[in-house]
Amino acid sequence: MDQEREMKDYRKEAMAFWSQARADLATATTLMDAGIYYASVFFSQQAAEKALKAAIVDHQRRSVKGHNLVQMANSLNAPVEIMNASAELNPEFLASRNPESVDGVPAQLYDKTSARLHVRCAQDIVEWAKALV
Repeated sequence: MDQEREMKDYRKEAMAFWSQARADLATATTLMDAGIYYASVFFSQQAAEKALKAAIVDHQRRSVKGHNLVQMANSLNAPVEIMNASAELNPEFLASRNPESVDGVPAQLYDKTSARLHVRCAQDIVEWAKALV
């Protein structure tokens, strides 16, 4: 009985991550379209992070802490293109929102081209992770 409850708890956690990953990806796209590029990049990273966490919870029945997309993707044996997308998005957890981690103001460092790149990376990761289910 406890094992059944544990499975339901993991499923509930995974579904919450999937739902938030989709919302974050939609937010990233909306912000890109609105010209708020630094925030679009941040939400792209967040979408990828939550999709990878959802996939780990679904497949490995364990919760994940932290923000390292490369480690998460690696734990899922991701193909090289997903590893590359993860590496592209990985530093954006801090760089897109913290002046201490970049040489400048994040709100002034991103443009439409970089926002598009990061949204595409997030889309690729979300689609790949969802296909694992």
